[in-house]
Amino acid sequence: MPALNWSDIDTVLLDMDGTLLDLHYDNHFWLEHLPQRYAELHGVSRAMAELELQPLFEKNAGSLNWYCLDFWSAELNLPIRELKLETADLIALRPDADVFLAAVRDAGKRVVLITNAHRDSLSVKLERVALAPYFERLISSHDYGFPKEDAQFWNALQADINFDPARSLFIDDTLAILRSARAFGVAHLLAVRQPDSRKGPRDTQEFAALDDYRTLLEGLG
Repeated sequence: MPALNWSDIDTVLLDMDGTLLDLHYDNHFWLEHLPQRYAELHGVSRAMAELELQPLFEKNAGSLNWYCLDFWSAELNLPIRELKLETADLIALRPDADVFLAAVRDAGKRVVLITNAHRDSLSVKLERVALAPYFERLISSHDYGFPKEDAQFWNALQADINFDPARSLFIDDTLAILRSARAFGVAHLLAVRQPDSRKGPRDTQEFAALDDYRTLLEGLG
């Protein structure tokens, strides 16, 4: 990964799930816990639960609905926020993410969280991990009505916080979102090589990949 030229960066935009937080919590919830609880609460087999859930997941992937707890609660007739609390002990920071956040904040950079997570999901995580003090703003794409994959999200973000994309760093674990940011003109982009600590590293394709937050601190001061 090439060293960052921090003198060219004023604003640091950060994703949450898979970037600052270990994606294991979300993967476990949606792929293991939710199908099991769906089966129990609807009186079907686990295999049938997965058969019913999979086409719904595929249909909504990448849309705002995909990230919306209200949508899934209504669609599945389940209390999704309450179910997420059942596995909240799995919510965890990625190694040294807090060290990075503190250093960037102390260096005087603007630090803004931009997440596709629903506000209810965000609140569940902030109750477990003290992220809020590091950020100037905590922005959910639900505030704007568009996911980060959509160009309209970036227009809304620009109107909201008035940042210079040419002098901004954005870190995210989703390649489609990084491509959306690049199309908007965000100049400094990093993917995350291993967003889920229980799964292996991923191919981040055309994007430089973050392995260790401490490596980003060189030249920051």
